[in-house]
Amino acid sequence: MSQTPPSVSIIIPAYNEQATIRSCLLAAVMQTVAATEIIVVDNRSTDATAEVVRSVMAEHPTAPIRLIAQNDEQGLIPTRNLGLDTATGDVLGRIDADSILEPNWVEQVRLAFADDSIAAATGPVLYYDMPLRRFGLRADDRTRRVILKLSRDYHFLFGSNMAIRASAWREIRGEVCRDHADLMHEDIDLSIHLAQHDLKATYVSEMVSGMSARRLEDSPRDYAFYVNRFDRTYASHRLRNPMLRAPMVVFFFIYPLAKLMRSMKQRNDRIDARK
Repeated sequence: MSQTPPSVSIIIPAYNEQATIRSCLLAAVMQTVAATEIIVVDNRSTDATAEVVRSVMAEHPTAPIRLIAQNDEQGLIPTRNLGLDTATGDVLGRIDADSILEPNWVEQVRLAFADDSIAAATGPVLYYDMPLRRFGLRADDRTRRVILKLSRDYHFLFGSNMAIRASAWREIRGEVCRDHADLMHEDIDLSIHLAQHDLKATYVSEMVSGMSARRLEDSPRDYAFYVNRFDRTYASHRLRNPMLRAPMVVFFFIYPLAKLMRSMKQRNDRIDARK
């Protein structure tokens, strides 16, 4: 165990996220234990994403927010990579621009990485724009635990809520897949390369991030393409353990009910707005 708690950077790749980036940043700032830095990597946004970030920086001048641009190419992976390469913390937290961290997220990450054997960590998510949010969090946590048990020693990272030790990132940096065709899950690719180097990833139930369920607004075809990224990622790495497909089964199984619940909440929100 480390005697000194590790410093934590938060990296947020962003492309046209003017509607969500403010809430994401405010949650990252309002932590029980402050992050060393909060880096927003803007990837050629054509909306007001950068302006919203600058306005939050002006409102919170002591917050360690940094805005950098990744203009060389369009894509999540090069944008993520620049953020991870630029960060200076001992541990690199990676979230999405629609993630809303629970107030003790940084604190929980520091506790997890006090164990020097941990190279990466991930946790459950709370879908903040779905009904029965806390019940949903418990269900998400329980489901992820079952998936991890089924997959035995393999641990998944989840891009909306993950952290990786800076030294581990440097070790796999030259091997992570670029995925120019955009067919894979970049977070699962990270998990695979960590496992190939015997770098331990762990699951932390207390490391909670909120995220939007906006994926459910995709057409069934687009949703299926997204879920099948699991299969394409494993196939590209020649991993054939059928238990690794467990997340695919879960996502396909819950899709009809989750989509119905989201539609009902959106309808109720519209009714409430008219009152």
